[in-house]
Amino acid sequence: MIHPATAHFAMVLPVVASILGVVYLLSREEIMSKIAARATLAAALAMIAAWYTGTQAGPEIYNFLSEAGKEELREHKALGTYLAIAMGIIALIQIAGCRMRKFGLELLAIVLLIGAMATTFKQGKDGGEIVYNYGQPFKAYMIQELLNDAIKEADDADEDEAKVELYEDAIDEVMSVSQEVNAVYGNTKKADEQEDEE
Repeated sequence: MIHPATAHFAMVLPVVASILGVVYLLSREEIMSKIAARATLAAALAMIAAWYTGTQAGPEIYNFLSEAGKEELREHKALGTYLAIAMGIIALIQIAGCRMRKFGLELLAIVLLIGAMATTFKQGKDGGEIVYNYGQPFKAYMIQELLNDAIKEADDADEDEAKVELYEDAIDEVMSVSQEVNAVYGNTKKADEQEDEE
């Protein structure tokens, strides 16, 4: 899953582009105009990359999340889409202003860029909540749900053997969920490491 790496670039590059944009506004030097425009383009490309990798990563973890986590992920995806579009437009405005030497366009782009940068911080906070509030515990959440289902079914079963079988099935499902989660996060052990443990 490469979304975390691209998301970090999407967080940092708008900050760098904003700083360079403010330096240009203060200096009004042509070279700073070009540097700021290129930095904004790089920030836009990073934002688009983060959006794309997020659309790939989201479905992998969606079913493991609680309802609150799923809702948070949907909101995160929507804001990511808006940010990718906005950053692309901002980059085009700033590049047009730079090429046409229109200070007003560049000023508009830099003000919009600072707004997008602030929104990116909110997006990063939301992404962190998905990982730390919903992502890490989702394994425990799924395990708890499977065991609760097994308990309900076992209460309805009459024979002890049927109850034991239900619990064994639940344990097998827990192991399966654990392996799926580990595979999503790239935490699967190599075959030789697993053999050593056995």
